[in-house]
Amino acid sequence: MFKDGSHSALSAGRPPVQGDIGFVGLGHMGTAMAANLAASGRRVIAFVRHPDRMGKLLALGLKPTTDLADLFDCEVVISMLPDDAAVREIVFGRKDAGRDGLAMGLMPGAIHLSMSTIGTSTAAHLASEHARCGQGYVAAPVFGNPDAARARQLFIVAAGVPVDVERCRPLIDNLGQQMFVIGTDPAHANLVKLIGNMLTATTLEMLGEVVALIRKRGLDPKPFVDILTNSMFGGRVHRIYGDRIVAEHYAPGFALPLALKDVRLALAEAEEAAVPMPSVNVVRDRLLTGIARGYADLDWSALGLIAAEEGGLAADASIVDASPLRRLANAKLEAGARD
Repeated sequence: MFKDGSHSALSAGRPPVQGDIGFVGLGHMGTAMAANLAASGRRVIAFVRHPDRMGKLLALGLKPTTDLADLFDCEVVISMLPDDAAVREIVFGRKDAGRDGLAMGLMPGAIHLSMSTIGTSTAAHLASEHARCGQGYVAAPVFGNPDAARARQLFIVAAGVPVDVERCRPLIDNLGQQMFVIGTDPAHANLVKLIGNMLTATTLEMLGEVVALIRKRGLDPKPFVDILTNSMFGGRVHRIYGDRIVAEHYAPGFALPLALKDVRLALAEAEEAAVPMPSVNVVRDRLLTGIARGYADLDWSALGLIAAEEGGLAADASIVDASPLRRLANAKLEAGARD
């Protein structure tokens, strides 16, 4: 249904997007991305649910609103939401609350540029619904963290009808350092993103395990990681996260529950294709362990912290102090012990 481009007939021959840009999903990543678009001279209408955030967004040059309908006249609406359910609600609306979503509200020929990490079945469903309403749908999930988003250093994997992708290219160029177009089926972009995240997650698990072993043997892990990242393992994941695990710096970024969501989506894809992914199952259990221990607000590099604890190494007290959820978990344990 994506090959003939019929659902984007109204986009054919149109120039790159010049009008207002809508943005939904103003978390750490989304806020940085929307601010970059505004800084490049775009008028960005940013939908938020909580009015108390409007002042901060105004200061970043955005036009905040608590009414999704204010985005319906935009040429492109970008979504950067945490999960499938959130994206579905934005697209399909809430009938029980009398609220239309993007599919019913956007004008024909408008494009939904979905940059969220979601499952392939959801991506296919969204693309089908937008096509039915005469709109375009481009999946363009990103590789990178909030720091990379602020620096416009994201890597973006895009798929959709070619004319729609090209109309969005100037926007994507303002958000990242490179775009990879992998075809016309939006679901394929989301599959690539999920598999890429699994490579990162299993790498973090292994980094955590080997650093724990080095520490347990009484060695400084920094020279070890330096040797690896300057020889056989010089990729961005090893360099960036290896240093974080060595420094035990697990400041909030890509939080463990979001990583667990992606792991579950990837495992569902693997099960459907009858492809075992035993290493990813290990990562799923490690993430669950970290969440159970109160580390849900830490970055997924905290897989290194979990590996260290499993190896009998005590966590740095400052990590516990920096984690409100960990403090809450400890308080509950102490209360239970007193009882």
